[in-house]
Amino acid sequence: MQDSHLYEYAVIRVVPRVEREEFLNIGIILFCKRAKFIKVLHHINDAKIEALSDDFDIEQLHCNVTALEKIVNGTKDGGPIGEMDIPERFRWLTAIRSSAIQTSRPHTGLSQDLEKTIQRLFEELVL
Repeated sequence: MQDSHLYEYAVIRVVPRVEREEFLNIGIILFCKRAKFIKVLHHINDAKIEALSDDFDIEQLHCNVTALEKIVNGTKDGGPIGEMDIPERFRWLTAIRSSAIQTSRPHTGLSQDLEKTIQRLFEELVL
């Protein structure tokens, strides 16, 4: 029998107009300390975002999500946050902030296959 992994995940949201508190789920970050696993999946639906706010800078959103992805992946161009260890990166990414890109509070679960779990969460909560 395969071991179960305790994991945490957060939903990435875009909030085109923070004062209205309307958001659209655009991604998932999944983290497992024991497996040294962190991954992000995202999909930006430009048309849905424009329906919430026709003057939102979608090009900047794409740039910000690319930067977020670099941090998750720990690449050299992920800056000082990308150089942190995996738990610190997840905590930094999921810190509460009032900006156009926000995350839900982290949720927990158990998984025997982290790749399948993030894909399932992505399909259920984002697509």
